[in-house]
Amino acid sequence: MSITVDGLSHTYHPGTPLETLALDDVSLECGRGEWLSVVGHTGSGKSTLAQHLNGILFPERGTVSVDGMEVREKSPRLRDVRRAVGLVFQYPEQQLFAENVLEEISFAPRNWGIPEERIAALASSALSLTGLDETYFPRSPFHLSGGEKRKVAIASVLSGEPSYLVLDEPTAGLDSWSRRELVSLLVRLKGEGLGIVLVTHDLDIALQHSDSILMLDRGRCVIMDTPGKVMEHLHEHPAPGLHLPEIAALSASLRNADPCAPLTWDWKELKRWVVKRALAAHPHLPGGDS
Repeated sequence: MSITVDGLSHTYHPGTPLETLALDDVSLECGRGEWLSVVGHTGSGKSTLAQHLNGILFPERGTVSVDGMEVREKSPRLRDVRRAVGLVFQYPEQQLFAENVLEEISFAPRNWGIPEERIAALASSALSLTGLDETYFPRSPFHLSGGEKRKVAIASVLSGEPSYLVLDEPTAGLDSWSRRELVSLLVRLKGEGLGIVLVTHDLDIALQHSDSILMLDRGRCVIMDTPGKVMEHLHEHPAPGLHLPEIAALSASLRNADPCAPLTWDWKELKRWVVKRALAAHPHLPGGDS
């Protein structure tokens, strides 16, 4: 059971002077309980790819399928696909529309035909996952803070009980605390069996939490592999618009000076190597051989 993309291509404004090839022969797979991050510079095709995963856009060439259901226009399974794949837009708070939080979060399960007697419990559970509680139910979503609006928007997707969650730059504009909260939520959801597809320019999150990373450049797949392999690739082939996080950048600088240095984003691993190297060079230091 997985989201599978095979040879996907998409062109905007075909046959006009504005014709742009946004995706060119892109393939990927993300199963339930897996975390795939899609990274790349602005304009690399990340958002276009995300919109294909639940049928906002349809393949021009290639195929997209969700748990064996092909994503294509007028498919009899398209509604099932859209229920299975919850899509959270870059600024999800801009899609809020209901008079109060309860109605906002209840919309998805009601739309999918979930029995009315289950909806309040689903809404409460989804909101709780984001760190908010039922005291928010009667409040207008438009009068909440920016971070609270984003949480309500995410809860409104989760209440529909999707099997996969696709998020397009969900940390954009968040402070460091809210960013950590969101990442913790995604880690929990993955642990509960949801497939996570995170579209992001934040390599720190992608390297730390992904099972695999897909890097796009001008609509083409540069590499899709484990975080470690992607880190090695970025060390050898720096990508425009993608910046290694501080620990990873320091690790890369040390590797340039010493081929034995680890390429890592884990500060503990890097610290262990630095201490080990220092003790080998100066065994008289505390912790050394003398």
